[in-house]
This record gives sequence, structure tokens and C-alpha cells, in this order.
Amino acid sequence: MIDPTSIKAAAVGGVVARSPAREVVMRRLGPVLALVVLGVGPSARPASPADRPGQAPPPALSPAPPSPVAGVAGAYAFRTHCASCHGADGRGEGPMTASLRFQPPDLTLIAKRNGGAFPADRVERIVDGRSPLKGHGGPDMPIWGDAFKNAETGYDEAQARAKIHAVVEHLRTLQSH
Repeated sequence: MIDPTSIKAAAVGGVVARSPAREVVMRRLGPVLALVVLGVGPSARPASPADRPGQAPPPALSPAPPSPVAGVAGAYAFRTHCASCHGADGRGEGPMTASLRFQPPDLTLIAKRNGGAFPADRVERIVDGRSPLKGHGGPDMPIWGDAFKNAETGYDEAQARAKIHAVVEHLRTLQSH
């Protein structure tokens, strides 16, 4: 058995007396350690198809499944960007309401106002704001499509749309039934 005090002494740079157990360990591991230090022996690099003639390459990895945090991202984006006007619960009673020209709508009633169906495409266009629907959104509503296409998203259109989609999916969860 290796003496724990000798390990501690070695760790702090002390001199360790040779013990019979240490000699056995070094005799057995010494050649292996030398090969590792010299870089001789099995490589850590995975074999490429060229290293395996006659064998098919390994199958490609399948794409990752959708992130389970997308809902969390939508709720976070809503709290960060929308709740000041629409309220944390989406009912149109946020802290900025008193300073707005118009009362923000109750976002929990979107599906109810549309015959029980949540019109995700329309809501996405309203939230985006870059191609507004007549009578929806309006000049008081920020153009989130441009706002989300920023340094945080690398000015990437796909990431801005993904953030809008996450907000819309969060709005879907707020619907009163």
C-alpha cells in the first residue's frame, strides 16, 4: 500500500523516501509511463476510414432534438421584452401601462377571440412587426423582429425568428380555456 504521507510530501515538493510498495508500482508502470510521455503506442486519435480499408465509414450523427429549454427561453424573452407593457401574466396590466396611449390587449384571450384556435402565424407577424397586419400591433408596439436581430443573436435572421417563435409559443401557453 502506498503511504498517504509520501503522496502529500510529493505533492508539495517534498522529498519522499523510497518504499518497497513504491518500487513495485514504478517497476510495473514505469515502461508504460515512458511510452505515454514519448507519445509511442495507441493514439488517442480515432481511426479514420482511410485507416480501415474495406470498412464503411461510421454513420453520420443525427441532428440534435429540439431544445427542451425553448419554452423557458420564450418565457424569459416575454418577461424581458413584453411584460413591462402586457404584464408578467400577459393580461395587459404591465407597469408601463399608465404611460401608454392605448391599453395593451389581454394576451391570454388570443385563442378565445379567434374561435378557440391560437393563430400562431398571425401572432408571429404581430410580434415581429416588420410586416404588420392592418389593425394589429400598431405604432406603439415595438418592432421586435429588428430588436431581436442584434449582437446577442449575431445579427442572424434565423436566430431572431427563433426568438420570436419562442415568445409566440409562450403566448400559446398563456391562453385561457
